[in-house]
Amino acid sequence: MSYVIDRRLNGKNKSTVNRQRFLRRYREHIKKAVEEAVSRRSITDMEHGEQISIPGRDIDEPVLHHGRGGRQTIVHPGNKEFSSGDHVPRPQGGGGGRGPGKASNSGEGMDEFVFQITQEEFLDFMFEDLELPNLIKRHLTGTDTFKTVRAGISNEGNPARINIVRTLRSAHARRIALSGSSRSKLREAKAELERLKREEPDNFGDIQALQEEIERLSARIHRIPFLDTFDLKYNLLVKQPNPSSKAVMFCLMDVSGSMTQATKDIAKRFFILLYLFLKRNYERIEVVFIRHHTSAKEVDEEEFFYSRETGGTIVSSALKLMQEIMAARYPTNEWNIYGAQASDGDNWNDDSPVCRDILINQIMPFMQYFTYVEITPREHQALWYEYEQVSDTFAQSFAQQQLVSAADIYPVFRELFQRRMVT
Repeated sequence: MSYVIDRRLNGKNKSTVNRQRFLRRYREHIKKAVEEAVSRRSITDMEHGEQISIPGRDIDEPVLHHGRGGRQTIVHPGNKEFSSGDHVPRPQGGGGGRGPGKASNSGEGMDEFVFQITQEEFLDFMFEDLELPNLIKRHLTGTDTFKTVRAGISNEGNPARINIVRTLRSAHARRIALSGSSRSKLREAKAELERLKREEPDNFGDIQALQEEIERLSARIHRIPFLDTFDLKYNLLVKQPNPSSKAVMFCLMDVSGSMTQATKDIAKRFFILLYLFLKRNYERIEVVFIRHHTSAKEVDEEEFFYSRETGGTIVSSALKLMQEIMAARYPTNEWNIYGAQASDGDNWNDDSPVCRDILINQIMPFMQYFTYVEITPREHQALWYEYEQVSDTFAQSFAQQQLVSAADIYPVFRELFQRRMVT
């Protein structure tokens, strides 16, 4: 009796394949729903799943069937109201197919297919085709990670890594090599014995000698072991250095008095989206949080998002602190350095040129990518125009965008971190 054991990873969730096929088929509907969900969600609800609705007409599938063919004669039952050629009056109540009555304000119907996507699926669609630009793999002395790769076959190794096919092949080759001459002699002896029995049946002496020779050769062949320690072959696995793509992201947020609560919420949502993206897509990445008003301070994640500290506005204090941390902890020959800054653009006038000079001379030459997001519905402030000069100097590694409302966060985020074709 044979037993079949299902050892597939999704053995207990057999609809996984069908679900993935469904998600691929209706990718455009789901991506649109995810974009709408991100724009309306609160800060604490950013990474949860989502309920997706797909119009019923979009999930209909064509059906192939055989028609009856030929000429059909059908007799339809008559009716008492209409005769052939009569005009049918339009139904009262708007002709919506419901007959008389007023339009419904429930907003619900039976023409939509609704299903729930998980948190993992939601994040997959949210961060699809996004990446950190200009990421470089750097070889780090003493801190490399290693990956195990196959390196052929070895005569020594762990019994758990024995290569059965190679072992049996080696044993078979050894037995052929050691018994080759004996098997050849055995075939000749058997052929001679058959000839003697057929042509000289009375020659008992030669027949007995050949029978003894055959027994001796057969015993010699059978004494060769089926498997010898020399035959054992093992899969050789070696550790190969894996250059690390280590990266650090500096998050600079303006918390000055000019930043209203609504503006701060938009900035926090932008940085939460960035934080989720980094932690989900990159294994070895560090995030440095810097809050600033008239002075800048490095804080932890909790204080960065929830502290209520406020004050005046001197943006250069955050850039100076960022440059000091870069020089002290993140050497450019080992780290990919990124920066993201969010502000309403309101800054002490004499400080904006200082910000431009710090970026051009001390920060941007060592950066992979730096983004500036200005959160304001008004005209751009002096800081924006100073940063335009930075963008002209570092066109490939500096980007700036404007946010007006929470609905702009996700489109702007995708624009800033969209995967770019390598030229």
